[in-house]
Amino acid sequence: MANGQWYPPEWPDRIRALTEGRLTPVVPKRAATVMLLKDTDGAPVVHMLRRRASMAFAGGAYAYPGGGVDPRDDDRQIRWTGPTRAWWASRLGVDETSAQAIVCAAVRETYEEAGVLLAGPTPDSVVGDTTGDDWEADREALVARDVSFAEFLDRRGLVLRSDLLGAWTRWITPEFEPRRYDTWFFVAALPEGQRTRNASTEADRTVWIRPGEAADAYDKGDLLMMPPTIATLRQLRSYDSAAEAVAAAPGRDLAPVLAQARLEDGELVLSWPGHDEFTKHIPTGGAPA
Repeated sequence: MANGQWYPPEWPDRIRALTEGRLTPVVPKRAATVMLLKDTDGAPVVHMLRRRASMAFAGGAYAYPGGGVDPRDDDRQIRWTGPTRAWWASRLGVDETSAQAIVCAAVRETYEEAGVLLAGPTPDSVVGDTTGDDWEADREALVARDVSFAEFLDRRGLVLRSDLLGAWTRWITPEFEPRRYDTWFFVAALPEGQRTRNASTEADRTVWIRPGEAADAYDKGDLLMMPPTIATLRQLRSYDSAAEAVAAAPGRDLAPVLAQARLEDGELVLSWPGHDEFTKHIPTGGAPA
């Protein structure tokens, strides 16, 4: 492997099945992930976790905190400040109900997997340290889905700070994958007074790393990543601060990126539009090149 691109061995057979009409794509589930940034003396660093090798999906790969939408976040009005649900619906390309659920997923998953909460007791404040036992009990209840995110916010008297998030990009899992996600990537700065920790049962390591250093490690084959992860790391390299990256988010194109698989000159070609570095040529009956 020349770099750290995650490439499951079953992909060629599944791609062939898709191109031959023997595979029906599953409907992708809505999901959100957050690139959490903080400033250092030299450059901003991003919080990443390494998925356990035993995970069925992307085991051993480095990623950002994130996960699927909780359907309960569609059903109840969340305590909310920042851009309106209508603004988010327009920005994310969905209806208002779905927009609320996707933003909630971004905030909730960041809390569940990194212990960082983008919420405060007032519209212009953010909670401080969230590492106490009572906070941990609430976090575990969220992970277990014993309480909804709306119930958690109400119990704590907190308001979700949607203004602390910036929508960055959107990627949809390829049609030949058995597990598919329609994922919105967000960017956010680590709130003052809060600390990250490895709170995820799906990760065996977390790091703060400069986007450029992570990208270089991927290029050397030292860090395993999925295409959207390394693509966003390369995009983050040009920013000198977390605030600068967050401020740039509203101008980002959110047209979804979806891999395409086609048969061409006796080869299966797998490509991600706009991201030529991930293109794979798979000889019929052979390994990807």
